[in-house]
Amino acid sequence: MKRAGVAVDASPSTEERILAAARACLLRSGYAAVSTRAVAEEAGVPLSQIHYHFGSKRQMLLTVLERENVRLLERQRALYAGPELLSVKWQRACDYLDEDLHSGYVRILHELWGQSYSDPELAAALREAISGWHVLLAGVIDRAFAQDVLQRLGLTPAGVAALVAGSFLGAEIEILLGLRESQVPHRGTLRNIGRWIEANERRPGSNG
Repeated sequence: MKRAGVAVDASPSTEERILAAARACLLRSGYAAVSTRAVAEEAGVPLSQIHYHFGSKRQMLLTVLERENVRLLERQRALYAGPELLSVKWQRACDYLDEDLHSGYVRILHELWGQSYSDPELAAALREAISGWHVLLAGVIDRAFAQDVLQRLGLTPAGVAALVAGSFLGAEIEILLGLRESQVPHRGTLRNIGRWIEANERRPGSNG
């Protein structure tokens, strides 16, 4: 690659190669089976480079999670900042669920989640990641629904955000376990909630 007549090295940095390799190993083998040696071999770098850049297996995998989470939070912020109706955004969020299952992000999240019950440092990092999604969703709910409506139902934006986040996280867990849509209709139900939101947006006096 050249820029302004100067050759530019477009190859990934050592750190990026390690993170890509760690992600691949985590998806292929699971948290317990991932080793720094296996990641070094996958990345084609000396083992010492992993310790130099990350210090430990845990920190390396937490960096994988952090980068994925930041990227996807930005994606969600861009979605909800758009001019479309909430029902359209909800359906797009359902599309993102399928995309994230396919890309491996959901598997990465839940691999680390399973380990966090016995690892306080890992648990703290996951709490921070998940809380970012709750804050984002609470802001969306706060803007989308009239406060008097929520108050009549005894709900708060944070409370509704907790229900929404729990619905998607629960769907992820059961889909990862292999439960089929015919057994537990997560995808269909989430899509139908979007249609319910759309129907309410069309009602006279709706603030959607």
